[in-house]
Amino acid sequence: MDQLNSELLRTFLAVAETGSMTEGAARIFRSQSAASLQIRKLEELLGQPVFDRHGRGVALTATGERLLPIAHDVTRTLSSAMRELTSDGLRGKLRLGIPDDQNQQMLSQIISEFAQSHPQVELEVSCALSAGFPGALASGDLDIAVYEVEQPGSEHEILREEQTFWMMSRHHDLLQRDPLPVALFDRECWWRDAALAALHGSGRRFRIVYSSQSVTGVSAAIEAGVAIGLLGQSSLTGNLTCLGQEHGFAGMPTSKLVLGTRGGGDDAPMRAMKSAIRQAFSTA
Repeated sequence: MDQLNSELLRTFLAVAETGSMTEGAARIFRSQSAASLQIRKLEELLGQPVFDRHGRGVALTATGERLLPIAHDVTRTLSSAMRELTSDGLRGKLRLGIPDDQNQQMLSQIISEFAQSHPQVELEVSCALSAGFPGALASGDLDIAVYEVEQPGSEHEILREEQTFWMMSRHHDLLQRDPLPVALFDRECWWRDAALAALHGSGRRFRIVYSSQSVTGVSAAIEAGVAIGLLGQSSLTGNLTCLGQEHGFAGMPTSKLVLGTRGGGDDAPMRAMKSAIRQAFSTA
């Protein structure tokens, strides 16, 4: 017979505390569908719903209200026991920067596994636009960060390289438009600079019709046929096509995803986190 377990209770708490299946799933580094499946299993075990669903999120039922303090007590006890039994003695605080436009599943897994292996290290994670990470490392506001550069320096450790291409929807021929509609990142970064340099070098008139902070946003505009845009090869789907020399777009740069650290920083928590990140990318 299936029983309540800590995984179900932690998912329940995450959704209850955020009031949203989507936000609760993100808190525990799961997809929304995985979190929904866990809640469904919990409700099947209890024989009663724990949430009332509504348009903007979820609210606790009477059963959910009764379960809430129990779930808090159980998960606190288990977390305390795990820390006591698995602690490796590594202590300290680590401020980590991870980009919000990379493989979130991999990066979230790194954080989760590090926290379990080194429970006495306090993690402060900034998940944001990575353009600001080099400055944060230089000022000492971050200890370690993963971010993209065009030209890595001696202080960088390359985790992955990816060729960039101009891409266009397979179902919309925008090359005949004048001016050419373009989608760009709306922040100051080398991706935007490289795109603008290529556009000016092509000699074609262009107009920025869409801008976004994220790869997802730019990709969506290109797939919808709104504009062409510069993306990494991993963003290429069956709905997109690459534009090459024959279209006036050639020799685009390679993006390097790098691991950077604050100047002079090499304490034990930093070494452990760097090792975890290297391991994750070496097996990806």
